[in-house]
Amino acid sequence: MKSLLTGCLVLITTLLSIDIFSQQVTVTGAIRDDNDRELANVTVINMATDQKTATNLEGRFSIQASANNELRFVKKGYDRISRKVLADGVNSQLIITMAKLPEEIEEVKVQPLSGDLSKDARSLTKVNKGEIVQQSVGLPQPVGKMREKPTEVKQVVLPMLLGQLNVQGVYDLISGKARRQKRQYRYDDLQENILWVRNRVEDEYFVKAGIPSERISEFIEFSFLVKPQIRTFVKARNLSGVLLRMEETFPLYMERLRKKE
Repeated sequence: MKSLLTGCLVLITTLLSIDIFSQQVTVTGAIRDDNDRELANVTVINMATDQKTATNLEGRFSIQASANNELRFVKKGYDRISRKVLADGVNSQLIITMAKLPEEIEEVKVQPLSGDLSKDARSLTKVNKGEIVQQSVGLPQPVGKMREKPTEVKQVVLPMLLGQLNVQGVYDLISGKARRQKRQYRYDDLQENILWVRNRVEDEYFVKAGIPSERISEFIEFSFLVKPQIRTFVKARNLSGVLLRMEETFPLYMERLRKKE
C-alpha cells in the first residue's frame, strides 16, 4: 500500500513537471529607443524565475518564460518597461520601445541684484575651473590667437634675457600701452563671441524668454560673465552647450531688469 502511494506521488509530480515545462516558451524580441535606434546592453529580467539576459548590439534578446511571467527591461538613463507573457506564446516576439529619461538641470538660485552689470556678474559668479574643464572634455579645443601676451612684452623680455635693453619697449610697458592693447584684444574677442551667438540664434528665441530685442547683446554679455563656461562652448563652436547654460541665466537677467525698473 505504501509503495503504491509513493508511486502515485511520483506520477503526480512528473505530470506537474511536464505540465509546467509545456508552458515554457522562448520569448524573443528587439528593444529600441524613442528615436527607433537599437538599444544594446538592456537587462531583461524574468521576475518570476530571476533569470536574466541582455540585448546584443542589434538590441535583440531571447529568454525563457511561462504564461503570466513578468519580464522587466532595465537600462540606466531610460524608463523601465514591464511586459507579461501571454498564454500559448502569443507574444513570444516582442518589440519594446524605451524612452530616455530627461536629464536634470542644475537649479538656479536667484540672488538680490544691484542693477550694475559688472558688479552683479562678479557677485553671482563663482568660477569652478574643474567644472569648466570637465564640461569641455571631448570638445575640440579652439585655436588661440596668441594675443594675450602683446608683442611689446616679447620685445622687452627677450632682449633683457640676452643682456640687451629695449628702451622703447620698456617705455611702452610703463606707459600702459601693452595693457591697453590687451584690453582691446579682450573687448574684440567678447564682441566676436556675442556676434557668433547672434548669427546662429534668432532674436525670437530671446524675446520669447522675456529679453527685449534691444537688450539681446547685453543679455549675452551678462550670461558670459555669470557663466564663464558659456564662452568655452562658444570657442568650441558647441551651440547646444551654449544654449543649455545660457537658459540658466534667463531668470537672473530678468531679475536684474526688474531691479532697474
